[in-house]
Amino acid sequence: MMAQWSKEQLKGFATADDMHVSPFYDDGKTYGTPTWIWSVVNNDKLYVRAYNGQNSRWYQSATKQHAGKIKLNGHEYEVSFNDASGNKDLDEQINKAYQNKYGNSSYCPPMLEAGPISATVEIEPK
Repeated sequence: MMAQWSKEQLKGFATADDMHVSPFYDDGKTYGTPTWIWSVVNNDKLYVRAYNGQNSRWYQSATKQHAGKIKLNGHEYEVSFNDASGNKDLDEQINKAYQNKYGNSSYCPPMLEAGPISATVEIEPK
């Protein structure tokens, strides 16, 4: 069975605004420079999007290496990164999660556009 986030972790993640993502570099063992990004919880899963879409360096590393670490809500976690784009229903649910969490920010509307939506990643614990 795959590892899952605990209810307590998800509750903290739902309100935390401090995620830093560090996918592995090409060597598969050196962590990339931590990049601050937004994160949302939907249906007990943790998601992120790349503001610059699939051209974002962290996104390219995450989808190539499928592993790394995140720092969120005061803790570090070894994680896997999995493409979560291409499902319209899921895209809409994640859009709503972004609007609920970050709707007051001027950076929110761009996160609901095609580029970032195409760069949606699910983050799972290892």
